[in-house]
Amino acid sequence: MKTIAKRLTMLCALSLIFFISCETENTENPTENFSEADSTRAAEADNVVEGIYTILNQALDENVGANRNPSSTLFPECTTITIEVTGETGVITLDFGESCQLNNGSVVSGKIIINYGAFIAGTRTINYVFENFYYNENGIEGGGEDVWQIVNGNGNPQSTINETITVSFPNTFVTATRVGYRVAEWVAGVGSGTWEDNIYHITGNWNTTFTNGFEREGEITEKLVCKMSCNYVVSGIVEISQEGFTGVLDFGEGICDNEATFTINGQEIIIYL
Repeated sequence: MKTIAKRLTMLCALSLIFFISCETENTENPTENFSEADSTRAAEADNVVEGIYTILNQALDENVGANRNPSSTLFPECTTITIEVTGETGVITLDFGESCQLNNGSVVSGKIIINYGAFIAGTRTINYVFENFYYNENGIEGGGEDVWQIVNGNGNPQSTINETITVSFPNTFVTATRVGYRVAEWVAGVGSGTWEDNIYHITGNWNTTFTNGFEREGEITEKLVCKMSCNYVVSGIVEISQEGFTGVLDFGEGICDNEATFTINGQEIIIYL
């Protein structure tokens, strides 16, 4: 009996040592269980949401903003725009039908419904929802509230958005829901009469939850730069917290391309948006 007891004691001790060893290895190598696919989808969701906001901003600017009836429009003939005005408030419905390629190359379908309020002390509250809407094959649901400011402290127009948007990706059942706070400062192209020179600087933070259990928090540490003429965020850095560790998502140096770099634990991963 003493021999059996000794063997059991030694077995328990060895098991404990093995468990501690495994825990130590996992702590030292957090990327062992890292999912590149989840991180890629998260970055894609961020890029898709930014693309949607360029459409919203331009729709408001062209129909009720400073660039009403512009010389150059983002929206081609395949877009049906309906405006219902009640006093100083109104509803803009963008109907893209079954498929519509915007003049910046984005392919969309379905509807975006925008409710805008009257200007009060230089600000306007805007609510928006999506109806069977797709952006470059990504399904979009949800909406948010946007407080539009005519002039911020830098003398530029600015929008502050609280959002809850769900993105569904093509060829997968996984969806991502982004809940966040986003501030967009319109820094170039204001009042020019064309969409092509519009540039926005984005700050904010958000939490993204996936239906497969993956969760990620993002905070912009270097402003994102979005150009209306490009379908991708062209520069900026987002600090990412996921799976118990922190990484950095870098959108580049200002070139319009579909690449971003995600760095985690010294490992660099190229992400294609």
